Amino acid sequence: MTAPLRIVLAKVGLDGHDRGIKVVARALRDAGMHVIYAGLWLTPEAVVRVVADEDADWLGLSILSGAHMTLTPRVLDLLKQAGLGNVRVLVGGIIPEGDIPKLLGMGVARVFGPGTALEEIVAFLKGVGEAGHA
Repeated sequence: MTAPLRIVLAKVGLDGHDRGIKVVARALRDAGMHVIYAGLWLTPEAVVRVVADEDADWLGLSILSGAHMTLTPRVLDLLKQAGLGNVRVLVGGIIPEGDIPKLLGMGVARVFGPGTALEEIVAFLKGVGEAGHA
């Protein structure tokens, strides 16, 4: 039997809307994952610190502020610098279609937009996440 996936969910930057991420957190928890909600208004450095402290398999960033092309690359770089390049990253929020391929090219595993079914997020993590989870 394997341990449940550990996923840190975080609001990075000045975005203060957290209703959606809390709904996602509950769905992932109900699906058997260990969810750590890191909170609002976090710096990229604080997010990476939580990922390291919690020994996370995944990091889910929720960004509704439009700063995804600034904050996501910074978080990805800090993860690598901290020796956490094995932690996979999801981005959720209001992301323009044209930016999705750029985020994926940076190393983001998947982008989920508004209205994504919770079952889709769970299925993705269970399918991809558990395949590489020990």
